[in-house]
Amino acid sequence: MQRFLVIQRAACEPPGACEDELIARRIEFERVELDETRSLPDWREFAAIVAMGGPMGANDDAELAWLADERRLIADAVGAGRPYWGVCLGAQLLAASLGAWVYTGERPEIGVRADVELSDAARADPVFGDAPRRITTLQWHSDSFELPRGATLLASSPRYINQAFAWRRAYGVQFHLEASPELAASWLEVPEYAAELERHHEGGLGRTRGGPARTRRGTGPRARGVRALDRPRGCAVAVSSSGFADRLRELLTASSSRSAGRAADAR
Repeated sequence: MQRFLVIQRAACEPPGACEDELIARRIEFERVELDETRSLPDWREFAAIVAMGGPMGANDDAELAWLADERRLIADAVGAGRPYWGVCLGAQLLAASLGAWVYTGERPEIGVRADVELSDAARADPVFGDAPRRITTLQWHSDSFELPRGATLLASSPRYINQAFAWRRAYGVQFHLEASPELAASWLEVPEYAAELERHHEGGLGRTRGGPARTRRGTGPRARGVRALDRPRGCAVAVSSSGFADRLRELLTASSSRSAGRAADAR
């Protein structure tokens, strides 16, 4: 059995590079868009699970009843040894399904940042072992999580210590490795996303400001009273030009080049 389950929670936050990799490796996959179907298939029909981000919180059961079903699915699947790759909210849901606390931090972490460092344990990890010690990432979250019991911490940043972890064959990464410059820039066509960035950037996209961002949950901003399911299909809504999209694209392109160069030097 070599078919993967890809869980997507917002039309504008697709698997991106994760999907490209599956296609390149000729791995069959089924993508489930929960903002439309609100139901999950039987995880036992799949060889592995890839879980993307979303604008909701990992424990927003009162608004989105299927979140409890998804946590149960994740707990059952990873407990049975299924490989799992969770991005941002996908990482938070993995932590929650393993009994860890998911919470809103004191400050959001938004923008292209070069301060994520791998742990010593990551050097022996089959996924992170060949990565540079410090990596440049795209961050967009204010929620975080405690490390689940029995998990191995793989990466940290000064603001949020739990940036990546492994639990058996399951991985959770808080940052967005899947986002190309074009995909990340397209998020700024969503008014709530653009407003979030304007509120919390300071002196550049790599810095943020402000207190607890309770309008921001797993990944993808949410204005007060606006749920993911209220957004137009595709999340492609025109927003007045602010230059943020071009700047974000430039930063991501430069960051991707630097990270590739460091990875080549490390090898």
